[in-house]
Amino acid sequence: MLDLWSLRVLHEVGRLGSFSAAAGELSMTQPAVSRQIATLERRAGVRLFDRLPRGVRPTDAGRAALDQAAEILDGVTLFETRLRAFAEAGAGRVRVSAFPSAATAYVPDRFRAFAALHPGVELSLTVRGGPDDPYAGLLAGQADVALLTSWDPEPGPGVELAPLMEDDLHVALARTHPLARGERVRLRDLADEAWIDGTHPDCLGPLSQLTTALGGPPRVSHLCDDWNGRQGLVAAGVGVMLYPSIAGRAALRADIRLLRPSPRLPSRRVLAALPSATPSPAVAAFVALLAR
Repeated sequence: MLDLWSLRVLHEVGRLGSFSAAAGELSMTQPAVSRQIATLERRAGVRLFDRLPRGVRPTDAGRAALDQAAEILDGVTLFETRLRAFAEAGAGRVRVSAFPSAATAYVPDRFRAFAALHPGVELSLTVRGGPDDPYAGLLAGQADVALLTSWDPEPGPGVELAPLMEDDLHVALARTHPLARGERVRLRDLADEAWIDGTHPDCLGPLSQLTTALGGPPRVSHLCDDWNGRQGLVAAGVGVMLYPSIAGRAALRADIRLLRPSPRLPSRRVLAALPSATPSPAVAAFVALLAR
């Protein structure tokens, strides 16, 4: 039965073209390398190398064996790398930058799940709002992962994006609102309502469909950056707002109802932005969990 060390010897002899050179690379003697190759040839029943006055040359069978050995050794290396990544993911840190609605339920839930799997990793969250560049923290080395939406601009060089989820938009009304009884609400019926807007991307957004469905631009009467403050305004019945699904039902006040808008508003994609450099095992494991 073949073993990995024999394949390693075969590979080095083929790569270097010499028993002596392979012996030096593998910290073996030249006769030991020669015996190893002879044993392989005896087991295979074919000659793998032609012995030359200076070095060796693979036969046709030898070239086929070398190709197969390279694939096996690469597979073993990948196997070891993946297992090592899981082991190393148990330590380190993951610094996350997120917009407010993502920080309400989505990120805390993922933090809880990740901490149960990797208790040795230090997790930290920075909530980003307003017109801040979502990529600035990444490029400045202040964050390892930034959450953003498809409403944000495309990144420049040095940043890669990983898709995470589709974020559906609902309409939030006070439970006492006359239109809050059903499961859906016609957007045209909200044309005269006061709308509550917030910071990007938790805002009314680049939604031409909303303007079309209302029959005109939404009448924005309240600007509030704080997520809880916006819900308070809705609950008081002084306005209505869009509520993204990423904020989660658990974060919803009991005196507010969520309704599906009619016509349906297009969902926005939520993405993770990472520096183009290979992430640490802990960061890679966290992003994989985000995408589940």
